[in-house]
Amino acid sequence: MLARIKKLLGSDWTRTDELIHSSLKSDIYLLDRTNASILENGGKHMRPLIALLVARACSPDRILNEDSVRFAAASELLHNATLLHDDVADSSAVRRGAPTVMSLLGGPASVLIGDFWLVRAMEDILASPELGNVVIRIFAKTLSDLAEGEMLQLQKASSGDTTEEDYYRIIYNKTASLFEATGVSAAISVDASEAVVEAVREYCVNLGIAFQIKDDLLDYSDGEILGKPVGVDLREGKITLPLLGALKSVDKDEESRIRSLVMDICSHPENILAVREFVFSHGGIEYALDKLEESVSKAKAALDILPDSDEKDYLSEIAGFTARREK
Repeated sequence: MLARIKKLLGSDWTRTDELIHSSLKSDIYLLDRTNASILENGGKHMRPLIALLVARACSPDRILNEDSVRFAAASELLHNATLLHDDVADSSAVRRGAPTVMSLLGGPASVLIGDFWLVRAMEDILASPELGNVVIRIFAKTLSDLAEGEMLQLQKASSGDTTEEDYYRIIYNKTASLFEATGVSAAISVDASEAVVEAVREYCVNLGIAFQIKDDLLDYSDGEILGKPVGVDLREGKITLPLLGALKSVDKDEESRIRSLVMDICSHPENILAVREFVFSHGGIEYALDKLEESVSKAKAALDILPDSDEKDYLSEIAGFTARREK
């Protein structure tokens, strides 16, 4: 699907990809080589592709301006900056099936390179003479959301009292907020109406929520995801939607017992098996799947305001793909 989207976008995707690469050039050999390696092992490019699809779906003539390209490129740069930082926070040795920068060069280097990507994203946004100041505030809010989401998740992992309300705040801050900034900036770049911008916001927020719920479901799967072992959330004491769903089916005493098992996983890793069994036997997977489908449906419905187009169809297909993906 993503290859088909890139073909549809044609020169708009080529321009965006070229800007991503040129934004990261440096005369520091180690930095330039590392950036090139990250790009070669790049992900799905989901965010810039969504940005370009949104901009074209919101534009009557389907012709994009430089701002659309700038903001799409910035979304990919910012996303990867956060991954470089996350790998340090989570001590991750592998990402996308390859060794992380942190594992190869160390935590300080990964943070510095993440900072470089972040600054280059900001420079691309501010290169817009008319919308730079508006869009930089949108992305600044996302960075604030990301930091608050990470800290709330750390806090809740320590206390073990994550509620479903906490969970949704965390995944909005950590995942959906960047999807939101990506889509909203794209709509703004083509002067979309306020109603259309809000519809795009609704689509992107629900897409981001669905994306993270699916990640949390995959963490309860068997085997490995892109070289990354599953069950990482439980090992870190994180209570996500499958477990929260399962806890709804038991009384307070049993809930307290299960939460205690999660809290003690660090010293008793064998508790992981008991918690996983509890989730599977008490409908936790089914509960999370229902919530996943609910978010996908909301995302698709938000697109109704847009005129029919191939771009709109692909945005809807991306929402469905989010629920079906296995990595």
